[in-house]
Amino acid sequence: MRRKITVFGGSGFIGRHLVRRLAAQGCEVRVAVRDIEAAQYLKPAGDIGQIVLWQTDIKDPAQVAGAVDGADAVVNLVGALSEWRANTFPAVHVQGAKNIAEAAAAAGVKHLVHVSALGANKFAESLYARTKALGEEAVLQAFPSATLLRPSVIFGPEDGFFNLFAGIARFSPALPVFGCPLIPKISVSGENGLTVKVDLYGDGGTKFQPVYVGDVADAITASLEGSKTAGRTFELGGPTVYSFKQLMELLLRYTGRRKWLAPIPFGVAMIYAFFLQMLPSPLLTCDQVTSLKTDNVVSGDADTFDALDINPVAAETVLPTYLGRFRTSTAEDLQNV
Repeated sequence: MRRKITVFGGSGFIGRHLVRRLAAQGCEVRVAVRDIEAAQYLKPAGDIGQIVLWQTDIKDPAQVAGAVDGADAVVNLVGALSEWRANTFPAVHVQGAKNIAEAAAAAGVKHLVHVSALGANKFAESLYARTKALGEEAVLQAFPSATLLRPSVIFGPEDGFFNLFAGIARFSPALPVFGCPLIPKISVSGENGLTVKVDLYGDGGTKFQPVYVGDVADAITASLEGSKTAGRTFELGGPTVYSFKQLMELLLRYTGRRKWLAPIPFGVAMIYAFFLQMLPSPLLTCDQVTSLKTDNVVSGDADTFDALDINPVAAETVLPTYLGRFRTSTAEDLQNV
């Protein structure tokens, strides 16, 4: 008998990888999304009738209840990086998560996996981080055996991080490095003549522990097996911690581009964000700048991939497989055409 699993936000970045895995395991997958047409591409991932698209607004408890009815397990992937109209952080991260957990409990669902974010903290300065933490609390209150997953910045072929900056590098002479010191450090050495060094980057800006989307999807499927992950929180970070500067250098290496890395102090970034956040799909918001003030790395206070028997893939292994499309056409490349 097929397991029936409802995946909220299944048409997104993580969702497409998770749905394929669940379909390959023989599960019946109900993909709960706001826009069914945008999720049609998922249907070929399974047999006829195996993947069912279900129109759902997580802010509507009745629609959520319909989406989880008859499900053996539920996964919540819904999240917002910026607020827009009715899709505020409290509405999506807290109330929406609460609606899903309460509906899952009422329907007698066996497993609930809630994907939050690394750095979730109800005392954080960032509204994003606060509402992520409050959403976790609401989930556990309604469904105490839920599994919480907190990934760092996620990379993969469809990611919104490396693809974004690689796209910017196509036309911009520089890439930003957020979190650099406002005043550069100047050091003077007298050995072998007078030498003056100017350090524009400090420690390289905000630290990240990027995690491969496939590893996150594997962590979700592992959390749906048995009861060993019930009520536990897992922080999901890749094998390496990078500064923002190191991530931009990594991107330039695999796109074959040479760009100036512009040191951007948080105060300057906040000015840019004030104007950029007025766009319908903002490249940067003030709240995101606030989030960048805190390193996005595994804290050591929660379980990690090790507890799931998953060895996370290094960014250097995956990035070349999809950033190559951003490479410049060099003379050597043209000779090989």
